[in-house]
Amino acid sequence: MNRRRALKTLFCSSVFMELNLAAPASAQAVPAGGTLDLLALGDFGTGDVAQKAVGRAMQRYAAALGKKPDGLLLLGDNFYGKMPGGVKSPRWRSGFSDVYPGKDFPGPCWAILGNHDYHDTPGNELAQLGYAASLERPTRWTFPAKYYRVDLPAVNPQITLLMLDTNWEPINRAIHNDRPCWMQQEEQEAQMKWLKEQLASKRAPFTIVAGHHPVYSDANHGDTKELVRDLAPLLEKHGVHVYICGHDHDLQHMEFEKHRTSFVLSGGGGARIYKTPEKIRKGSTVLAVNGFTHLSLTGQVLTIRHIDANGKMLHAFTKGVRHDWKVLA
Repeated sequence: MNRRRALKTLFCSSVFMELNLAAPASAQAVPAGGTLDLLALGDFGTGDVAQKAVGRAMQRYAAALGKKPDGLLLLGDNFYGKMPGGVKSPRWRSGFSDVYPGKDFPGPCWAILGNHDYHDTPGNELAQLGYAASLERPTRWTFPAKYYRVDLPAVNPQITLLMLDTNWEPINRAIHNDRPCWMQQEEQEAQMKWLKEQLASKRAPFTIVAGHHPVYSDANHGDTKELVRDLAPLLEKHGVHVYICGHDHDLQHMEFEKHRTSFVLSGGGGARIYKTPEKIRKGSTVLAVNGFTHLSLTGQVLTIRHIDANGKMLHAFTKGVRHDWKVLA
């Protein structure tokens, strides 16, 4: 606990202080890439200096891996504020392809929706769903439906990704009460039916479920009671290895005695960082910084690393296929 508190104190400075550091931290070597490597980030779509700083850190980190990442996981709040032009908006270039360029990240960029993707520009969730189909050429932006499954790699899959829309009415109404900004009740019910079917089906050795909102969080928004009630029991019942999300603007890792699932939060992609409460639960690591997350699979071991906007690894742990886990840093 003392080490976690020391880390939290050390890295609780604002993003502007981070960006004023003289140079990226280089004392810690970037780990070699695994057989499958994904970079994840949420709450990034600000278009400001912090998003660009994290994007540059991701480019440097990816270059040092010795291989191209196999893809990006975009965990929602992909675009804050107005999105003029929908699928033709210039923000697709300035906020997506320029910040996470194809030369560095040639793999698919699997996206899900955050609350701001629904709220800030009415209909923007439909624009994000329709963007790929609107183009004459292929795009890395991969968002076939509000919820979908990906098995990686395509041949002899080792990870099953289940990508969810957690923008349910009671969850988003508590945040935005000025206009409807959530999936319809029938969509939510269909998604839960689909999720139960996927979890009951044959899956890869590792299963990762991704949603925008946290099930558990030791930061600003706290636990999401609807997900604690409806989603957490499914994760435990079916032995989901990792639930990864954003929404709170920081980086977290949580382990609980009654859950085999590791809860990972990567909401530091560019939005203003939230202050961490003084008291956090046993088993929680909270890092109040901008940054991203690296998920690397080698054999029967999944390694998850939180990286800050200077490219420095702040926290890492391994997860075994039998749900054993170990903190590395």
